[in-house]
Amino acid sequence: MKAFPSRSGNLTGHPPRPYQVRPDELDDAVRETLSHQVAVARPLSADPAGQAIRRANRIRRRRTAGGLALAAVATVLVSTGMAQLGDDSGGQGTPIVVIGDPDPSVRPIPSATVAAPAPSPGTSVDLLVGGTLISADGERLELAGVGPAEAVHLLPGDAGWLVVGAPTTAGRSLWVAQRDGLVQVLLAGAGAIVVAPDGRQVAWRDGTNLLVAGVVGTQLIGPVRTPLPADAEPVRFVGDSVLVRLDPGRAGHALWRPGAGQLTVGTDRSTLSVYGALPDGRLVGQFSAAATRKTCLAVLDPKRDLKRVGTGCGPQLSQDGAGGISPDGRWLLVNGWVGKATRALLVDLHRLGPDLTAVPAGPPLTGAVAWMTESDATYVDGAGQLVRVDVDRVRAGKPAQPAPVPGVQPGDRPVLVTGS
Repeated sequence: MKAFPSRSGNLTGHPPRPYQVRPDELDDAVRETLSHQVAVARPLSADPAGQAIRRANRIRRRRTAGGLALAAVATVLVSTGMAQLGDDSGGQGTPIVVIGDPDPSVRPIPSATVAAPAPSPGTSVDLLVGGTLISADGERLELAGVGPAEAVHLLPGDAGWLVVGAPTTAGRSLWVAQRDGLVQVLLAGAGAIVVAPDGRQVAWRDGTNLLVAGVVGTQLIGPVRTPLPADAEPVRFVGDSVLVRLDPGRAGHALWRPGAGQLTVGTDRSTLSVYGALPDGRLVGQFSAAATRKTCLAVLDPKRDLKRVGTGCGPQLSQDGAGGISPDGRWLLVNGWVGKATRALLVDLHRLGPDLTAVPAGPPLTGAVAWMTESDATYVDGAGQLVRVDVDRVRAGKPAQPAPVPGVQPGDRPVLVTGS
């Protein structure tokens, strides 16, 4: 008995069709099979395109939410006269602004690293030395990639710093360095850059325009622009307005208030430099007296087109524009001459008048002046050393002496952190 009954077909002893297949027929069969497999879409184990699309959608949603929040902040700034959204000036081109991505998952790897503590620089100010931020107690934060700087400003709430790069053939740059290690560029290829004393606003020249924007985290928001004269550049903030020097080689300034129309060139053609503001908002600047050809000091009213409301002449002052006013508006540190020697001078602004006098305060100053109290100031001299001025000692006839900063290499020039 057979285990299986006999069946017809190719299991019989005599198959009805041959097994021989020609090579061309085999090729045709393989091609047909592969074409059917290609026609059927199969899911990939890894779908990079789909992942990119999904990630872009997430970023778009986050940016939409972040943009609504930034718009709300900018609207508040507009209401206080600090900034406004949009650009109604008719200027051409776009500002060179880098807007940070609000998605923290795509942040770059932090480039700031905490270094080993260094000896205290022996002053109450923080310094930027060769790309490293050094606090007064010796803590160090290395800012890789930022490069040489000409100014450093503390951010509100001690959240970090704004670093204004030194001028290059490609222009200036503005960096934000946060305490969590994130270092990001905000501006690149800009002209002159100035930061408000409180670190909440930035003004810069971009081509033929002056722009002002608010600083929120790692972003510049609500940019406002106005056309500028050919050689004009911003020099400082005066409240919410920007002081513009019309020509670096000539006297004359103008004030521009963002949100109140375009810059209007006024009648001031005699102010050489402006050193800062008094507590009542009036400014202290330098002008050249035509009759005596001497440089004098003046109190300027920003509400009356920088009109001089008080003057004082006496010491011969430098025209380099370096100087700073104490928080109470009493003292001015400014460069001038004692005989044929250039020195930093201490001027009592409460005695501004025909009998204006000044006393030598130390070697000539460069860069910013950091007034830590009403009678204690620090600056950097031309040799890159720190000079700490005690008003009482200077008035007693004991000018300040420079002191080297520990760890500073030859050629490095410390930059004071202002706003601290």
